[in-house]
Amino acid sequence: MMVRSAMTLVSEVHFIDTPAGQLYARAWDAPRLAMRAPILLLHDSLGCVELWRDFPARLRDATQRTVIAYDRLGFGRSSSRTDSLRPSFVREEAEIYIPCLLRHFGIDRFVPFGHSVGGGMAVCCGAVFGDACAAIVTESAQLFAEDKTLQAIAAARIDYENAEQFARLSRYHGDKARWVLRAWTDTWLSPEFRSWSVTQELAQLRSALLAIHGDLDEFGSVEHLATARNVSTGPVTARLLTNRGHVPHKENPEQMLELVADFLKAVA
Repeated sequence: MMVRSAMTLVSEVHFIDTPAGQLYARAWDAPRLAMRAPILLLHDSLGCVELWRDFPARLRDATQRTVIAYDRLGFGRSSSRTDSLRPSFVREEAEIYIPCLLRHFGIDRFVPFGHSVGGGMAVCCGAVFGDACAAIVTESAQLFAEDKTLQAIAAARIDYENAEQFARLSRYHGDKARWVLRAWTDTWLSPEFRSWSVTQELAQLRSALLAIHGDLDEFGSVEHLATARNVSTGPVTARLLTNRGHVPHKENPEQMLELVADFLKAVA
């Protein structure tokens, strides 16, 4: 099935079976350069495919690589879930669900590109898949449970008590919106999550890592960027963006596209 957006950018819709339900995905193909490792987008804690807007298509054009975005289980158009997330859910995304995507698309090597908590998942992909990760890109990655992050999430939980604010979330997640919100706030604000980090996974990386962070990120300090640079055992390119918050790919997509395209020029 083909989906054509208002900008006439074509993507292909996929539904991928997993042990716990189906994942919804869209792929923006670059068939003439199929030998290049495709980019797999990993969304943030309230995200989904549709919230990437036109960024995947623009990323395909900038990098000349196929770009795949998917809704994690429980989000967007993927199957619902009712369980509570454990602190291990970030690594489990790489261990349980990413293999289903790779099998479905017949992918041997890929570039995980994660935003926010998706950045932590991208790091876990590097640890789990090793050399099958051609490179790793993180944007505003949350790599440990920082006080600044937890305080911002606590404030957001109050904000989403507003009916209008919650309605915006429901627009993208439908009747799953309440679970999506609790999966974010309840999980991150639980006592068990305060010791969570992906520093062990960072120390296992061999792939080159591009870590991007805004100096005005309201959900995480530049300590996350320093952690990526200091702990990763693979080569790290760290980019601190001035006057940028938590979502640089929306705040200045041209800057993000240029950074990622330049980084991936040397990656097969």
